[in-house]
Amino acid sequence: GRLRFFVSGGAPLAKHIGEFFASANILILEGYGLTESSPVITCNRLDNFKFGSVGLPIPNVEIKIAEDGEILAKGPNIMKGYYKDEAATAEALTKIDGEIWLHTGDIGYIDDAGYLFITDRKKEIIVMSNGKNVAPQPIENILKANKYISQAVMLGNNRKFMAALLAPDFAALTKYAQDNGLEFRDNPDLVSKPEIKELYQKEMEILMKDIPRYEQVKKFYLLPREFTQDEGELTPTLKLKRKIIDKNFSQEIEELYRE
Repeated sequence: GRLRFFVSGGAPLAKHIGEFFASANILILEGYGLTESSPVITCNRLDNFKFGSVGLPIPNVEIKIAEDGEILAKGPNIMKGYYKDEAATAEALTKIDGEIWLHTGDIGYIDDAGYLFITDRKKEIIVMSNGKNVAPQPIENILKANKYISQAVMLGNNRKFMAALLAPDFAALTKYAQDNGLEFRDNPDLVSKPEIKELYQKEMEILMKDIPRYEQVKKFYLLPREFTQDEGELTPTLKLKRKIIDKNFSQEIEELYRE
């Protein structure tokens, strides 16, 4: 009965989840920062918050958006540099009009009220062969909200169209198979069933309907397992290691893009 609020950080808090808990009088205030910023840059406040955002800058800290969409931060909390690593320091810190700004490596925007919204990691932006840029995380979050999808990885670098690797939620998928009288030996056998592929195709059509055409997933591959730390595909905080995933599933990816 003494709970006032929680602070959330380290991974995105979906807008609808924040609103859900708030409706139960459990306020979760999302914040944002890096180790290099000691660590807070922005945070929502008890009396000044906006779900879906990471809040307003903390006192004495400034933020702005670079031309390429990267979030830059300036203030007394910003590090002096990396220990005995001048090259990395020069890459992370830049001088603009005589003041030092931190390159966060994150892509985002600031709304008219000054709230910061993060859309993706700069290094994870997908550049298609037609030159269009696609931020994968927002679409992946839409996919993962589906009850039949546990994990999703968007593909499309230097390709003509977007595709995805989908790791099913096997608990939900097994129940669907049982309810519909589908017999299967194991997970690989299950995801190979035409009826299962048809289920996911229908789900994808619904999920993609409000997404711009060039960002829509045109093809997908159902994986027989989820991504794991043991295979090197996830960090300890369960973030995707895209290069490792690309390597581990290179054949499946090539199959998706085979003409």
